[in-house]
Amino acid sequence: MSTREELLNLIEKNSRIGVHDLSVMLGADELLVANELKALEEQGVICGYHTMIDWSKTSIEKVNALIEVKVTPQRGLGFDSIAERIYKYPEVTSVYLMSGGFDLMVILEGKTLQEVAGFVSNKLSTLDTVLSTATHFILKKYKDHGTILTKQYEDTREIVSP
Repeated sequence: MSTREELLNLIEKNSRIGVHDLSVMLGADELLVANELKALEEQGVICGYHTMIDWSKTSIEKVNALIEVKVTPQRGLGFDSIAERIYKYPEVTSVYLMSGGFDLMVILEGKTLQEVAGFVSNKLSTLDTVLSTATHFILKKYKDHGTILTKQYEDTREIVSP
């Protein structure tokens, strides 16, 4: 595995690792690691840094939904134009082109089920190239971006010996 690939794997799991610690973990010069990070950012390989929050452990209400969208691609633009129209909405957190029965997967966030449903029926479904949608509400997250969010089962029974 190349140093670049190792570096990307490390910061994908924890973007808070400092340059010094990264250089130690990679066995590489600190300046080399800093320059590599800068180059990866400038090339658009590193697109941003995010904090993962388990909102279910807060008092803040959030509803997440996966919306499958079937669209008619536009001549000469394919799916890019409609994807751009969709990802510009502030409620939308992610948009993916995918294979299968639907063309796009749209992930969005709202405060209530009604807010999300309203977005789908009033904004998303009314776009001229959208043929159909299927909404799936996320009820519980077990693992997100490689991080396990639920407490693993722990056997609390007492050991009984004869």
